[in-house]
Amino acid sequence: MLDVESPPGLSRGAGRDLVAGRGRAPRVGTLRSVSRYYITTPIYYVNDAPHVGHAYATLNADALARWHRLRGEEVFFLTGTDEHGLKVAQAAAAAGMTPQEWTDRLSARFEEAWRELSISNDDFIRTTEERHHRSVQAFLGTIYENGYIYPSTYRGWYCVACEQYYAEAELAEGDCPIHARPVQWYEEENYFFRLSAFEERLVSWYEENPEAVRPGSKRKEALSFIKGGLQDISITRRSITWGVQVPWDHDQVFYVWYDALVNYLTAIGYGVDAERFATWWPVAHHLIGKEIIRFHCVWWPAMCMAAGIDPPAEVLVHGWLLVGGEKMSKSSLNQIAPSDLVADFGVDAVRYHLLRDTPLGSDGDFSYEGIVARYNADLANNLGNLLARVATVVGSRCGGVGPAPGGGRLASVAAAAVAEAVEAWDDSQPHRALEAAWRLIRETNAELEATEPWKAEPGPEVDAVLGSALEALRIVSLLAWPAMPSACSEVWRRIGMPGHPESSRLPEAAAWGGYPGGLGVEKGKPLFPRISSGQAGAARG
Repeated sequence: MLDVESPPGLSRGAGRDLVAGRGRAPRVGTLRSVSRYYITTPIYYVNDAPHVGHAYATLNADALARWHRLRGEEVFFLTGTDEHGLKVAQAAAAAGMTPQEWTDRLSARFEEAWRELSISNDDFIRTTEERHHRSVQAFLGTIYENGYIYPSTYRGWYCVACEQYYAEAELAEGDCPIHARPVQWYEEENYFFRLSAFEERLVSWYEENPEAVRPGSKRKEALSFIKGGLQDISITRRSITWGVQVPWDHDQVFYVWYDALVNYLTAIGYGVDAERFATWWPVAHHLIGKEIIRFHCVWWPAMCMAAGIDPPAEVLVHGWLLVGGEKMSKSSLNQIAPSDLVADFGVDAVRYHLLRDTPLGSDGDFSYEGIVARYNADLANNLGNLLARVATVVGSRCGGVGPAPGGGRLASVAAAAVAEAVEAWDDSQPHRALEAAWRLIRETNAELEATEPWKAEPGPEVDAVLGSALEALRIVSLLAWPAMPSACSEVWRRIGMPGHPESSRLPEAAAWGGYPGGLGVEKGKPLFPRISSGQAGAARG
């Protein structure tokens, strides 16, 4: 049992057991490495089933993970489910289940949804796992030992849906500003985190790390909140039992948010494997929604500082995916299941639309009409048509054997597209990367329209044009693979390339001239058959 009576603000020892020996978590800010990339999604709350808003965040993280693997980096990609708190306990009770039965059922639905969307996560964490309980107790126990947690009484307005307290001034006509629901008055004795002690340190840290939160508007939002004055925050609950037990006071559990944030540490060995933790934490990139900036860009870096570790390297903030101008939520009944979209459009079309149409950092408006339009314009008319046209003409003019590429205008167009796509992927901007890849597709189609190789007699000129078109398809397969892994792998196979795109290393593999010629080209069925709104479930409510 830890010493509850030690004076607040003073170190109470050497921290929790981290590995075989004892000692504080290592300060790892000096171990940054460009050869590794650790990407996380928010862990999703299991009070309801996954919807396309969850899919949007997870797909962006997946595409970035896939891109960094193509770059030859060692990647660790984490997602999972947040399974504690009052909201979960209430949802389970309403369903006639225990909280564990409820979370087992809902967590499995998230795992299934991510399999359907070809998500390539390396780990799926559940906060009910014993490994997570150990890390939470080690991390928050270290903060307690360091004097930044103390007992007190909390009185305030609480939103169960947010699992968050709000000041009177933050309420919207007395309701939660996020969920537009009435809040409840709570009062109980629990433990507080001394957030106020980190105001100056947080401001300094943001000034020294201007890219720590992106886009810049969200960094300014976090800084504004910090400079407005930080109040200490309640981090435990006595009134509920569904959570991680406080190691120094067994009558309380940690408030769900402070439990949930630690998942990013659990998965890389905090409290168990100091070497693994020191390897991955310096390259941690959190992808989050804009509604949880305060938790991730104020509370979380302060907690890391309190525990003696650096804050994460970067927080990428995405906007909301809206339906009819409203954020998807259980209460608004505008949820769309990822499985419905996959059934209507196929996995890669869903992935492409979500990554292409909503820039990371901005709000986007989702509609079936929008995805049908994007599908037909970009996938059926551009990529699918280019592949079918080239394969057909190679069959009729080259005996089905793809010729080597020529040089000329397409080579320079491809070089520009590669440079822009690489820069965009590296900058965590999938929509810009895909715009660059599709510019190459459009220019290749335009080149074919201008030269009309299907009308010409077989010969060197036709070979050069068709070889260049095949080379453009090869390059597009690489640039778009993080977004559409199955479709790009199929394009790669049909133009005769051996192996798989993911075995390539960029940007070198995307240099012009990589298509060797002499490979069999397969026409196959339409890669993306045109569809109508009626075919795509326009009647869905």
